[in-house]
Amino acid sequence: MAPSTSERDKKNLEHEAARLFMRAYEKTFGHEIRHIWHNKPRKPDTSCLLEDEHLDLEIAHLYGSEAEAMVLLGKDLPERSKLDLHLLEESTDTNDRLLAALNLILENKSTKHYRSNRVWLVIRNTHPDWNAEVIKSMAPNIVIPTVHPFEQIWMVADMKGESGVLCLYQR
Repeated sequence: MAPSTSERDKKNLEHEAARLFMRAYEKTFGHEIRHIWHNKPRKPDTSCLLEDEHLDLEIAHLYGSEAEAMVLLGKDLPERSKLDLHLLEESTDTNDRLLAALNLILENKSTKHYRSNRVWLVIRNTHPDWNAEVIKSMAPNIVIPTVHPFEQIWMVADMKGESGVLCLYQR
């Protein structure tokens, strides 16, 4: 059976986020990271080779609001995502929303389980007002759960990856 349009769109977003991360990681650290492919089932979402060693990437997108997410995705969101984003929108400060949304992603992803020896979480920021500098300034308030399945947690600091990638956690 062919994947639905929403599944294809989700896969394309994940692929683009992984590609941006890999390009920025390689540029910043000089380690070759290549060959993206999507997993079936998609947990973790994608896999690649880092210096010729298998690495799995779980991809997440950080939105500033429901409206922003809908524009990016080009469609309506599942009810759970709408509820989470509505709660975050109650905060009037953009940076507070970023931090709350980021911590929510980290909390939700910490409960996942993967059949993989190496999984990195890659979070792509989509909000145009947020970049590497803002995220770095908020680092002391980012809550990394004590138990999670990730060897490393990274953030693509802006939608196009122009302000780089940030490591939020390393085992």
